[in-house]
Amino acid sequence: MHEQIMMQIDKLFPEMVDIRRYLHQYPELSFQETKTAQFIANYYDKLGIPYEANIGGNGVIARLEGGKPGRTVALRADFDALPIQDEKDVPYKSKIDGVMHACGHDGHTATLLVLAKVMKQFQEQIPGTIIFLHQHAEETVPGGAKPILASGALNEAEAVFGTHLWATAPLGELQISKDILMAGTDRFSVTIQGKGGHGAYPHETKDAIVIAANVVSLFQQIVSRKINPLDTAVITVGQLQAGKAFNVIADTARISGTVRYLNNAIQEQIIAEMESILKGVCISYGAEYKFHYEKGYPPLKNHPEDAQLVMDTASHIQEIKTIKEIRPSMGGEDFAYYLLEKRGAFFFTGAQKDDPPYPHHHPKFDFNEKAMPIAAKTLIQVYFAYQQVKAEG
Repeated sequence: MHEQIMMQIDKLFPEMVDIRRYLHQYPELSFQETKTAQFIANYYDKLGIPYEANIGGNGVIARLEGGKPGRTVALRADFDALPIQDEKDVPYKSKIDGVMHACGHDGHTATLLVLAKVMKQFQEQIPGTIIFLHQHAEETVPGGAKPILASGALNEAEAVFGTHLWATAPLGELQISKDILMAGTDRFSVTIQGKGGHGAYPHETKDAIVIAANVVSLFQQIVSRKINPLDTAVITVGQLQAGKAFNVIADTARISGTVRYLNNAIQEQIIAEMESILKGVCISYGAEYKFHYEKGYPPLKNHPEDAQLVMDTASHIQEIKTIKEIRPSMGGEDFAYYLLEKRGAFFFTGAQKDDPPYPHHHPKFDFNEKAMPIAAKTLIQVYFAYQQVKAEG
C-alpha cells in the first residue's frame, strides 16, 4: 500500500500545482480567508470526506476514518497570505493588489488537499484516523492555532505533525530539531512624549527624537550587555517615527519593533530591561513614555521522540537526500501551540527555486513546486510510522 500511495501522490502532482497556483492568484489576509476556506470545504465535499468549517474562525478540519483500528493524528497546513505586493513575473502572480502568498501557505494547502484525495482511495486499509487540519491566520497574532485548540476540535488527536516548505533550503533536504525549532515572537511599541519647539531654541524643549535615539541605542545593548552570551535573543526596532518639519523639534516619537527569544526567562528579562531603560532615559530628560509589550507565539519546541520519528521516516523517502538537525530559526510559528498540548513535531521541507533564493516574506518569493509531493510523502509516512510505534509500544 505504501508504494501505491507514493505513486498516487506523484500521479496527482499536476493537480497540486493547479491548486497551488489558483490559491496564489487569490490570496487572503489573516482572519479574512473566507473564500479560501470555502475552496477547501468544497474540495472535501467533492471527495466525500466529512469536515467541519469555521473552527476557531476560518479553520477547516476534515477527518478520514480508516478501516483498521489505530490512533488519531492531525496533519496541519495553514492558508493565510501576507500584505505584500507580488512582484514576480509569472502567470500565477497574485491578482489581489497588495496581498500575496509570500510564505508558501498556498503550497501547504495544495499538499494537504491532494494528500487527502490520495488517502481517500486507501481508506479501508488505513489504521486510525487522519485529521486534515487546515488552519487560518498563522501570520498574525493571536493566530489561528490557539482558537482551534480552544474549540475542542482536536481533543481526540493524540499528535500533530506539520511541515513548512522552506524556500531557502535545497530541494531534497529536510531540516528539523529535536528541541526548539523556532523562536518565540513578540512585538512592542513605545510613545515618547517630550516638549516640542523651534529648532533654533533646543534648550526650551525636550527633544523626543534625541530621547528616542537614546532609547533605541540602549535597547540594542540589552542583548550584547545584559543577556548571557550563551543564550539567544533578538531585539529589532523596525520603526521610529517623529517630526513634521526640518526646523521643528518634535514633541512626540514612536518606536516599534519585535523581540525574539528561545526561553521564557530571557523573554521576561528583556521586558524588564526595556522598561528600566525607558524609565531611566525619560526621567533624565524630564519626558514621559507609554510602553506596550505584546507577547506573541511561544517558541516552537518539538517532542524529541517525534522529531526522531520524522528523521527515521524521511531516510526512507527516495526524494529526500539530506536530513539536517539545525539550530533554531528566529522566525516564529503558531504551530508551537499544538506542541504545548499534543505530541508531534514540525519540520522544514527544502523548496529552493531561485539561486540565490528570495527569502520568505519577500515580494519576489516563490518556491520549487516539486517540494509539495515530498512534503506529502513525508507527512503520510510519519503518520503511518507513528501508528506503528504506538502499536508496538
